[in-house]
Order: sequence, then structure tokens, then C-alpha cells
Amino acid sequence: MSRVLRALVYGDVDLNLIDGSAVWAQSTVQALSRAGCESTLVLKSPIRTGRLTDPLAELPGVRLVSPHEERLLPGLADRPLSPVQASQVLARLDEDEPCDLLVLRGRRLVTRIVADGMFDGRIWAYLTDIPQSAAEMTDAAHADLVRIAEASHRLLCQTEELRGFLETWVPEACGKCVLSPPAVPEPGFEVPDRDEPRDPLRLVYTGKFAPRWNTLPMTRLPRLLAERGVPAELHTVGDKIHDDPGHPDFQADMARALAGTPGVHHHGGQPREEAMRIAADCDVGLGWRDPVLDSSLELSTKVLEFGALGLPVVLNRTPAHEALLGIDYPLFVPGRAGLDDAADAIATAVREPEARRLASDRCREAARRYTLDGASARWRAHLDRAFPAGMPDRRRPLRVGVAGHDLKFLTRLLDHFRSLPGLDVRVDAWPALSRHDPEASRELAEWADVVVVEWCGPAAVWYSRHKRRGSRLIVRLHRFELDAGWPRQVDIDAVDRVVCVSPYYARRTREHTGWPADKVVVVPNWVDTDQLDRPKAPGAHHRLGMIGIAPSRKRLDLGLDVLEALRAHDRRWHLSVKSKPPWEYWWIWNKPEEREHYDAVLRRMQTSPLLEGAVVFDTFGPDVAGWLRRVGHVLSTSDDESFHLAPAEGMASGAVPSLLPWPGADEIYDRRWIHDSPEAMAEAIAVLEEEQDWRAAGELARAQVREGFSLGGVAETWTELLVSE
Repeated sequence: MSRVLRALVYGDVDLNLIDGSAVWAQSTVQALSRAGCESTLVLKSPIRTGRLTDPLAELPGVRLVSPHEERLLPGLADRPLSPVQASQVLARLDEDEPCDLLVLRGRRLVTRIVADGMFDGRIWAYLTDIPQSAAEMTDAAHADLVRIAEASHRLLCQTEELRGFLETWVPEACGKCVLSPPAVPEPGFEVPDRDEPRDPLRLVYTGKFAPRWNTLPMTRLPRLLAERGVPAELHTVGDKIHDDPGHPDFQADMARALAGTPGVHHHGGQPREEAMRIAADCDVGLGWRDPVLDSSLELSTKVLEFGALGLPVVLNRTPAHEALLGIDYPLFVPGRAGLDDAADAIATAVREPEARRLASDRCREAARRYTLDGASARWRAHLDRAFPAGMPDRRRPLRVGVAGHDLKFLTRLLDHFRSLPGLDVRVDAWPALSRHDPEASRELAEWADVVVVEWCGPAAVWYSRHKRRGSRLIVRLHRFELDAGWPRQVDIDAVDRVVCVSPYYARRTREHTGWPADKVVVVPNWVDTDQLDRPKAPGAHHRLGMIGIAPSRKRLDLGLDVLEALRAHDRRWHLSVKSKPPWEYWWIWNKPEEREHYDAVLRRMQTSPLLEGAVVFDTFGPDVAGWLRRVGHVLSTSDDESFHLAPAEGMASGAVPSLLPWPGADEIYDRRWIHDSPEAMAEAIAVLEEEQDWRAAGELARAQVREGFSLGGVAETWTELLVSE
């Protein structure tokens, strides 16, 4: 960050009650403060206890606002803010002192604020209370999420699984989702180093009390363990007992159990530090929940909180927990398990010292990955990317116009330009290659200091003939324009720079057009390396991937050659293809030779024994980052390409690229990834049979693409192009 940013933070949560959502508000403000961002935390309810808010008041750059005490709205009384009232308060505070980002939690709240339209483009939405399965994704919920994604600058996702699910269902979220897992504070005291559990064994639970969190059955554990010869007591911390319509007697039953069950010691609501001290003085943490929550895409904060204290935790066996702690974690409760199974797992922790130590070590190691320091570093990185350093000092903002019929290759660069202080950006979006509003284009040409035209087509011809004296014109030329007549129609004297994406096509452009060599420059395509850098899913090692298979020069048939060669020795190999089918492109499907090519390819997949069931066609869409998690090797088998983004995107994901030697490939990609034939590609892929070898090659590829094509680096080069005279 080049300047001090201001954040407004509001969660649809009551900070008088300690639960995960309230702790989120506290830790978010703490992380933002450590990241150097000034934060204003707006409170939903009047302060009745400072357990969570008092530690924040002492932090630098942090301000707490209580709308009730400060009478920011009439008639609030002591009731919590409704989403409508919260939106009004936030708009008023923003009017007094504009914020750079508005950090929000709660789908109902965010939906209201998006509808009011006061913070579009500044919303950073943290959403967990959203559908997390296909069955729950109703039309109404989907429409809400689309509107939220469109209005948000960033969507904060607790886990990789939640990010992938959201991007799959809401394409508008792609490129905006960033990870923001729970932050666990480091204990501010010395944690006891206890090798042996005490007698009686001390169990501990902290947080909210709710039916699905099994908090009522937990109170029976001391009695069940006593029957197994394990004296035990349960310590609980928290003061939020859910009023659950599905369990009308729960509140009363839970309160009675906490107050009167033998062996249960309820400590009530406590400041976070004190709750940690109580837990640290216990032997085993409880994170066991109703199996209905096993499919949740959220992370178990309870494991992390107890892990930071060195406590082993009893919890459900789920894919998420196995990924966090390992499939051999010894204190898992089996799926669909009941209270007796939980008691058996606890007894294991007492009777098997090695199992207890292993569980403790695993939980402690997991917690180390989710510290408050780590959260502040993530926030600092998110903010640096969202608010890059400004332009050199100028008397007024530099006016940049961007024009073209298809701006998909400029999307993130446009985001970067718009976020730069000192830059004013306008777009002239042509609805078709040769169709536009001449008046709008003329207005942009007269207004702009610099015009960037995407594609050297009719738009480039028009702007070269209508350039304002004293302005600058930059044209980006791809591959297909060289085979058309537009470059010859461009007034090259009016063009300051022609940008090509590779050295090979820069040379071809100079040779084909005869344009001055010093006007033709190379700026590679950008790759959003941060978005694509995600952990590989199980099975990725043996999955090939191809992105885009139309037209026929993309050579899916050669990709099938590679797959057949690999499957001749190992049937674990599969190929995933992410692409529109060729028949959805009229300009391809109208050509008989194209239809013949794909007819032959599809027949081959139906008849080849080696290809049977081995090729998967995935839906075309922007969720490439999530899709690449399942891919270990990305193929580029084209006859020719200007750059071919697919291998670079695969490299950024940790996949290993494999390319055939199309013209210019070796000037973009390392020669070690380029092979003479499909057979040679298959041999090179097969050499990486060992998991460690494959991962090492993927890490090398990832480092190369970060160095050469990262979005940040390419954006800096473009910024220099814009300001250079």
C-alpha cells in the first residue's frame, strides 16, 4: 500500500456474545490494524460487555462506533440494528469520512447494502451463511449471490472448497474470490506443557450452544466416561444459547444442563484471553458436531483455537478435517456417530498416550498455519494488490481511454488501471468487430490523453484516423489480425506503440507490415498467478488438461495421442477438456473441414479401447482456477499460437506444462517443457511418475510464470507504456 487506507467493518453479529462470528469481527479488525489499515468497527448492538471490544480500543488506527450511544439514527432504543438501519448508518459514516473498503459479514446484510447501491465496488463480503450444496442453491439464492458478486470488489472465502463452490455456481465471482480463513490469536501466556492427562480428565468446549453443535449431549459425557472407568469433567465457556425453532425446548434444557449437571463446570461468557486460559488448563477439546454439518465447506475454528493451546481435539471425520489433520488422525469420531462413539474417542485419548500426543501435535501444527500474524500478512497482500501504488505526480489525472469489441484479455489490467490513483479510465466498448457509436468514440478520442485499442481491427483503423493532436495511441495486436487487411488500413504515423504478446509475432508484424521497428514492442499476456495458486486436489497427478479445443488447429487429436500413449502403460491417466464445443462457434462450424475433423475425433473417442471413459468435457466458463486444481499436466498441442495462455495458467496452478514446438513457443516458454512429438510429450510426463518429482516440476513451472507473466509485473509494464512520452 502506498497510502493509509480506511476500512469500515460491520458484521451482522452481536459482539456482546462470544461465538465464531463475533470473534471474526474482532480478529478482522486486529489483522487490518497490523496490516496498517485504519479501521472503524460499527457495532450492531449497544455495548453491554467489553470482552471483545475492549482489546480493540487500544489498537492503533482503530475506532469503535456504537450507533446507539452516538444516536446516529432516531428511535434505535436498545434493539440491534436491522440490515436496513445498518446500511443507513454505514452510508452516513462514509459520507462523513469516505472509506476505501467496506468489510461485511452476513448474506442478508450484504444483500441489503448491495440493493441500496451506495458502496458498489468497495464491498469486501465475507459470506458463510450461503448455500453450500447444489440442493440448497435456489434461484433466489443464486440471484442474490450474483448481485453481491457484481457489486463487490472482493469476496472473502473461508476455505478453498468454499471458493471453488462459489466460483462454479456464480461465474461473476471468478477473479474476485480470495482466501480469508479464521485467525487464531497466539496465547498471551505460557501454555502448560502437560504430558499426562489429569485425574479427573478435563474436557473443554468454548463457543455457542446450539443443537447441531451437540452441546446438550456433551453435558452427558462425564457420566458416560465414568461408566468406562475414566473420571472426567466438562468445562464450558460461552453465553450464547441459540433459540432454535426446530428445537423449542433447547434453550431451557441447555441452561438447566449447564447449571445442574454433575461434572459440568460452566464459566459463562469470558474475554477471549480468559477463555483461552480456561481451555489451556484442560486436557481434551471438543469439536464434535451433528453429522449434518459434515458437508460444510467451512473450517473448524474450534480445532485451530484448541490447537494453538496444544490441546488434542475430538471431532467428526470429514474430508475437510482429514485434509487439515491427516486421514490417520486418532481422535476422529466416525461418521453418523453418536454420543457413545464420542466417549470412546475420548477414552482413546486417555488410554493411548501415543495417540493423544499425535493428535496434540497435529492440532498444534494446523493452528500454526492460521495465526493472527498470518491473517495480517494476507490482508496486507490483498490490499497491496487492490490498491497499487499511484501514478507519478501530475497536475490532473491521466485520462486513459480503452476501446475494442472484445476486452476479455484486458479485464484485470482494466481493474488495475481503475484502481490507480492519478488515472481516469473510460471504455468505448464496440458491440461488434466493425460496429460502434461514432459519437461516443469521437468523444473518447477528444477526451483521452492515451487511447489503448484492443485488437488491430476496425477500432484501431478508426482511432488512428481520429487521433487528437497531443494524445497518444497504443494498439494491441494479436494473431488473427495479421491475416486480415486491417493493419494496412491503420495510419501507422498516428500510432505511438503496437503491442504484441510474443517476440515471434512482433517479428512477424514488422515483416508483414513494414512498420517502424521501434514502434512494435513486446508485452506478454498477464497471468493472475495469485488467483491460480491453489492446492491440488487428490488425483491431479494423473490428469491431463486442455483449455480450448476450437478451431481444429488446437489439435485435440494430438492430445488424445498423448493420452493413449500414457494409458497404454497406466490406466490411471485421464484427460479433462475445458472448452466450448466447436459447434457453438458459427464461424468454425460453417466450414466442412472443421466438422470433418471433430467428427473423426469424436468417433475415435467412442471406438478406441484406450480412450474409453478417459476423456471428460467440462463446462466452458471463467472458473479456470478451481478447475486447474484437478489438473496435473496442461497440454498445448496447437499448430500455432500467438502466446497460448493455457500452459501459463496451468504453470501458475502448479501443473506441469507440455508443449509441441509451435512457432515461437521457445521464446515464451522454457525449452524443457517443449517436446518434438506427442510420443515425446507422453514420455516426459511418464518420467514424473513419482509424486515428489511431479510436484518439484510443478513448483519450478510456477516460479517461472511468476517471474515472467505475473499480473503485477505485466500491469507495471503497461503503466509505464501509458505514462511514457
